[in-house]
Amino acid sequence: MHTLIEQLTKHRIAFAHYDYYAPAFLKCWENKFVPLTAEEKEEIFLLSDRYSCGYLWHVFSYERRQHEKGTAANEAFTEHLASAYYVFGHHSDDVLIINQPAKLTAAMFAECEDIYVVDKVFTWSYVVTHERSLGPYFSHYKSNALHP
Repeated sequence: MHTLIEQLTKHRIAFAHYDYYAPAFLKCWENKFVPLTAEEKEEIFLLSDRYSCGYLWHVFSYERRQHEKGTAANEAFTEHLASAYYVFGHHSDDVLIINQPAKLTAAMFAECEDIYVVDKVFTWSYVVTHERSLGPYFSHYKSNALHP
């Protein structure tokens, strides 16, 4: 999150910083974007205590939700303007509210890991993972259809 804060400050993009809210935002993200049973979540290591567990973006990497990936995800993010964005992640308890999203670019997230970006009502999400070969991902809440 520190790298992103530096980027926002460098580009003079207004944001608010709130400590300790990321777990609640991650739960909201899971409720919106991971429409799977507990068993299905276990299969993709969302709830597991072994291997690479707990990363919500596994819903994309295991092809359980429709999404754009890579360049297409970056382009989709650029096309979806909102009045403000929430940014939160797995490795920080912080949440950022970005109030000038028109100045924000996908490139600003290039050095981030396990970051989730959503509009204020979670209608879409842009996700950057710690795995450079996976993602970034972009998905709409309304595109709830799962891959086989």
